[in-house]
Order: sequence, then structure tokens, then C-alpha cells
Amino acid sequence: MRPRSHERHNLDGVGWLRASVLGANDGIVSTSSLILGVAAAHVSQTNILLSGTAALVAGAMSMATGEYVSVHTQADSESAALAQERAELEVDFAGERRELTDIYVRRGLEPGLAAQVSAQLMAHDALGSHARDELGLAAGRRARPLQAALASAASFSTGALLPLSVAVLVPPSHLMICIVAVSLLCLLILGGWSAKVGGADMRRGALRVTFWSALAMAVTTLVGALAGALGNSA
Repeated sequence: MRPRSHERHNLDGVGWLRASVLGANDGIVSTSSLILGVAAAHVSQTNILLSGTAALVAGAMSMATGEYVSVHTQADSESAALAQERAELEVDFAGERRELTDIYVRRGLEPGLAAQVSAQLMAHDALGSHARDELGLAAGRRARPLQAALASAASFSTGALLPLSVAVLVPPSHLMICIVAVSLLCLLILGGWSAKVGGADMRRGALRVTFWSALAMAVTTLVGALAGALGNSA
């Protein structure tokens, strides 16, 4: 018999992992790209730091607001579905039990066994059984808007602090190369770690995150350099 640890999968944490990685990745990429774009326009270090700080605050608030609204919409949909299911159970309990039996039959159970399982589960927790097996709502995976908003803001701020700290500590002459090096290194680690936690290929995950982030930085730097050149010639 295989050890129980072999039966564990990494799907339970996919939701929080996606939100955390998205927030941290966005914080690093957007803030470093903005700093590179502003630095490429040959502005003062004070303006660079002000721009980076504004990017951190605005990005964290935007991530928190967007995540709260989207997750709250999901929570409202879940609540409405549960309310409808609760009403249907009160009106036609036997019909809902047949519906649950049909679900188990489609999943491969014999009709007799499916009827027995649905009867026992509904006797224990009718609404919970339908929420899980009909609606696909697991108790531990319900939408939590405030928690999602705080997590997104925190992960974004953590990511944004990395390039902003480099901008504070590194002299202007080495700013751009240090920003690129530190940001890409952190993104490489972040991509590999998230792939490992999610059970995917670490090398592929790390390279995918790093490549697209490097492309975003390059485009922003080019735009900043062009804007600076046009501003100086005007």
C-alpha cells in the first residue's frame, strides 16, 4: 500500500497561490517597469522615488479594490445559489434527493447505491450535500472578499518594495541595471516557487514568468527613453 502522502495533491491551495503570485508578480513588474521608464527619461532620483512610491500605493489599492469587488461578486453568486437551493429543499425535498441520486449515478454509482448514499447524506446535511455535489461549493473554498483584498494588497506591496528599495539604495549611475537584475532574479525565484507549490515544472514556470516580465520592462524602458528624447528635443 502506498503511503498516504502520495495521495495528497496541491489543488487545495491553487486559489490563494494564484492570488499571491499575481499580486507579488504585478508589484515587481509594474513598479520596476515604471521606475525603469522614468529613469530612462533622465529625470532626477527624487522624481524616480516619488514615482515608485506612488506606483506602490496606487497599485496596492487597485489590487485590493479589484480583488474585493470580484470576490464579493462571486460570494454574492454563491449566496444566491445557496438560497435558491435551500428554498427548493423546503418545497420538494424528495425531488432534490432524486436529483442528488441522479448526480451520483452519472458519476458511476449503481442506482440503488446512489439512492442510499443520497438519502444518508441528505439526512446528515441536505443543504451541504447539494452545495458540494450539485453546486460545487466546498465549505473551505467559499469566497472571502476582505481576506482576498488584504492578501492582494499585501502581496503587491511586498513585490513593489523590492525595486523601490533598489532605487533608494543604489546610486543613479547603476540604478537601471540593478533594478533589472534584482527584479528578474526575484521573478525567477517567484515563478519557480509557485510552480513547485502548484506541482508544475519549476523550470518552465520560472522561465515563463521571467521572460514576459523582462519583455514588459523592456517595452516600458523604451517608451520612457523615447518620451525623454522627445521632451529634450522640444
